[in-house]
Amino acid sequence: MASMFRFRGFTPYTLMIFLNAFVDLGHKIVIQNTIIKTYAGQEQIILIAIVNALILLPFVMLFTPSGFLADKYPKNRVMLISAWGAVILTGLITLFYYLGLFWAAFAMTFMLAVQSAFYSPAKYGYIKELVGRESLARANGAVQATTTVAILTGTFVFSILFEAHLDGITPADKAAVLLIIAPLGWCLMLGAIIQLIIAHQLPQKQALDTGMRFDWARYRRGSYLQDNLRSVSKHEIILSSIIGLALFWAIAQVLLAAFPVFAEENLGISNTAVIQGIMACAGIGIMLGSIIAGRISRGHIETGLIPVGSFGVALALLLLPHLSSPSALGLNFVLLGLLGGLFIIPLNALIQFHATEHGRGRVLAANNFIQNIFMLSFLGLTVVFALYGINSLGLFGLLTIVAIASALYNLYRLPQSMLRFLLGFVIGYRYRLEVLGFRNIPASGGVLILGQHSSRIDWALVQMASPRPLKFVMEASGDQPWYLKCFLDFFGVVVAGRSALNTISELLNEGQAVCLLREGTMRRSGTAKFQHDYERAVEGAEGVILPFYLRGLRGSQFSHTREGQKSIDDKNPKRKITIAFGQALPLTTRADKLNRAIAALSN
Repeated sequence: MASMFRFRGFTPYTLMIFLNAFVDLGHKIVIQNTIIKTYAGQEQIILIAIVNALILLPFVMLFTPSGFLADKYPKNRVMLISAWGAVILTGLITLFYYLGLFWAAFAMTFMLAVQSAFYSPAKYGYIKELVGRESLARANGAVQATTTVAILTGTFVFSILFEAHLDGITPADKAAVLLIIAPLGWCLMLGAIIQLIIAHQLPQKQALDTGMRFDWARYRRGSYLQDNLRSVSKHEIILSSIIGLALFWAIAQVLLAAFPVFAEENLGISNTAVIQGIMACAGIGIMLGSIIAGRISRGHIETGLIPVGSFGVALALLLLPHLSSPSALGLNFVLLGLLGGLFIIPLNALIQFHATEHGRGRVLAANNFIQNIFMLSFLGLTVVFALYGINSLGLFGLLTIVAIASALYNLYRLPQSMLRFLLGFVIGYRYRLEVLGFRNIPASGGVLILGQHSSRIDWALVQMASPRPLKFVMEASGDQPWYLKCFLDFFGVVVAGRSALNTISELLNEGQAVCLLREGTMRRSGTAKFQHDYERAVEGAEGVILPFYLRGLRGSQFSHTREGQKSIDDKNPKRKITIAFGQALPLTTRADKLNRAIAALSN
């Protein structure tokens, strides 16, 4: 993660992210702890759910204008104006603390969320401008880790200070609590002021788009909402990634609303610092998982972590109600967060990779909208269930069922992630994958991927290196066993006889990424030799050719080299497999030029 700070502007950017999360979380902790001290049972669950809903509601209401602003104006300028808003709002919050106005302070959670709703699309859209495409996954890991550290710091600092101010005091009501802890407002103001100072240090990477205009009439009719959601819904990977993230964060919202009551009723814990500390352990886990995911995804997007994380979260939720000590619960929250971090990083990176340059702000705003609709819906259901007498244990059981369903959804919509996990599990102990030229992979449109074919697992390794699901066209003779055909169909492998090339044009025109692995190009020497027949296959098709070269498998158990060569090369205990992608070429590229481009990648 330290290597990310070589990018100009990344240091002030991460500091600003830290302070923004610290300030927002600090006020929420004060309000939430006040509720824990003065309410109990289902009433406590309902009020905490409402607090979380107030924080989410602006992201739903304002996602269209916030996305527009992040696309039209330089993102650093949007974040600067948001920082000014934070200073003003924390000043009002501090005033309400000193006046003992609980419900006014309660309502300010909504206003802080309005500020964050405008800040968020610019914040996430700024990542790609700072670090480029190849470092997206690592940058997301660094951002997620920074946000998590801020959440942890805010949770512990404000919970400990909250309890310290109330030490030995039994306040009469909510207003009395606020009057006692009012000095905490100055901590919020200090954080907001420092954030504003740092915001001035962010470099401008984007010019003002003078051609963009916001039509308020269309906004009121919901036309912008429909257009933005349509731009997301037509892209399968973006939509699947957003839904996967939405389900995770929706589960987290319900868990955070129900756990304080569970701790009081089942463990006898009333100290808010202990309760918040246990829940904050999830943040430690998310930070660790984000760092791990960022390291594993160096140079590419490691989607193989998605099934590991999603099924792991379901397991951690299943264990939660059966634990009875604070330490065991804390460790379980660490595990829950770590597994969540493993899959939210590649999912976020997939969204940013596939979003177009000029539409990224709208895509990220739509991401916020969908995620917050899910979270609001889950919190609304939590309130309903609480009103009907379902306790925290019942809510945990429902969350486990949802988590299992979410894991199965991720597997179904992103089957290439399971392929990468399985292949990584099988060969990971002997091989390490390195991806070069990741930025050359087109994010959308028809792509014909061509390269040398020298081993039995080339098709799987190319899929591991690609953030896009690939259709593989392979020649085969004779009938395929039914179980092998099902396996290949699931992972997008199109197996045909000598007519395999006839399917390429159709797939390219559908906007698919197609990898052609022909038996005729498999060489014991590892060199590529495409003939002119692929040229006929792309006649009338739209798209580009992406050349690749794969090295590191010669002499392995998967290659077609001589046995003597295998025995020598396999002495290497940890072999590195490198896949190098070249610059995209027109579909009209002739075979001789393509072969030279592939050969050039072997150096």
